[in-house]
Amino acid sequence: MTPEAPARPARSRWRRRQNVVAFLLLAIPLTGVLVFRLLPGVASFGLAFTEWPLFGTPEFIGLANFQELMRDDVFWQALRNTVYYVVVSVPGIVFISLGLALILNRGIRGIKIFRTIYFLPVVSSMVAVGIMWRWLYNAQYGLINTGLGFLGIEPINWLGSSTWAMPALIIVTVWREMGFYMIIFLAALQGVPRPLMEAARLDGAGPWQRFWGVTFPAISPVTFFVSILAMINTFQAFEYMFVMTDGGPRNATLTLVYYLFQEGFQRFSMGYASAIAFVLFAIILLITIVQWRIGERRVVY
Repeated sequence: MTPEAPARPARSRWRRRQNVVAFLLLAIPLTGVLVFRLLPGVASFGLAFTEWPLFGTPEFIGLANFQELMRDDVFWQALRNTVYYVVVSVPGIVFISLGLALILNRGIRGIKIFRTIYFLPVVSSMVAVGIMWRWLYNAQYGLINTGLGFLGIEPINWLGSSTWAMPALIIVTVWREMGFYMIIFLAALQGVPRPLMEAARLDGAGPWQRFWGVTFPAISPVTFFVSILAMINTFQAFEYMFVMTDGGPRNATLTLVYYLFQEGFQRFSMGYASAIAFVLFAIILLITIVQWRIGERRVVY
């Protein structure tokens, strides 16, 4: 026992140093979260109860901004557009990215090239993607209408029609986002137990039965995670509307975030924009809780 006594202070100092290093490493990202996330969020919540034209002192007006939102037809249209965008985009992203992952998880020739091709849109600039697709959708010389013309289909005014503008943006969203979620699904598919797959194969289960009986239960937590992440991201859609349609035509692609941008940074009504942001936060939080409750019953951990 006597020889170990001098080592204890040294060990204690080493642990204290470890604790200090760990604290410093944690302090850097936590400071970023506090300064760039929590404080702006709290400030935005406070501004929602004020009238602030950006230049001047905010004036407290209570719930007036929220009461005005309830009477604002443009807000309700933006909410309907956002729900439409999310309800169509999220299933499209989940199903297509899962399908691609299932295909690319097989040992076919040139698989790495295909994985790279599908992932390239993810690392491309959203603005560049928007400009490219705006050219593809062009009603007069766009490649999509040219291709439809070969099939005998009349040209479609994709971005100039209130009927087709939102579906056009949804196609772009699914095309760009599917590569990111495909990578997540590919990682999950690598963890599917091979003995279970072999046992199901020996029992005579076909591909569809193996997918529903083995693969899907194994990746259900990842599917649940992808669904929530895609839902949150699509609720915050802004870039495509900004670059491709400017919220038009006739507000057909005006989403809540784009309306927030218009009120805050074009009309300088920061209090009203903060009220929109708070309503959007409440909607996303409520839907996430509902998804979480449903996921507890369906997801296999």
